Amino acid sequence: MTLKDTLNDHIKTAMLKKDSRRLETLRMVKAKLMEKEVEKRTTPEGMTEEDEMQVLLSSAKMRKESIEEFDKAGRKDLADKEREELEIIQEYLPKQMSREDIVKFVDELAIKLGVHDQKDFGKLMGAVMKELRGKTDGKVVQEIVKAKLS
Repeated sequence: MTLKDTLNDHIKTAMLKKDSRRLETLRMVKAKLMEKEVEKRTTPEGMTEEDEMQVLLSSAKMRKESIEEFDKAGRKDLADKEREELEIIQEYLPKQMSREDIVKFVDELAIKLGVHDQKDFGKLMGAVMKELRGKTDGKVVQEIVKAKLS
């Protein structure tokens, strides 16, 4: 079952339960997926799971940034709304790695690639994100990689 099919089923359930927040969030994600589908029609492989993941990740990232901004502005009501939407979106993302697991992975990869100073930041960051895309937040990885190389 594709993500789009799953979303359709969950949208129906949200409609029956009259869960307006979930319904609104799922419809937004579905709309983003459909936009991506239209964009990918010109490519031979069409829509891939990675494309679906990218849509979910960008939606989650948007919510996180909004939460930060609303918290800074003292708009707890809007920040709480964004937190609820983020929780809903995260249900469709793979389980996120713990900070300790990320540190361990970065350490192992740094040894494997032979990187050990700040000039190799891009090389290590790119390799880590290639492997962990969707499993962790890029900001957390960036902090860990910076700490490792400094």
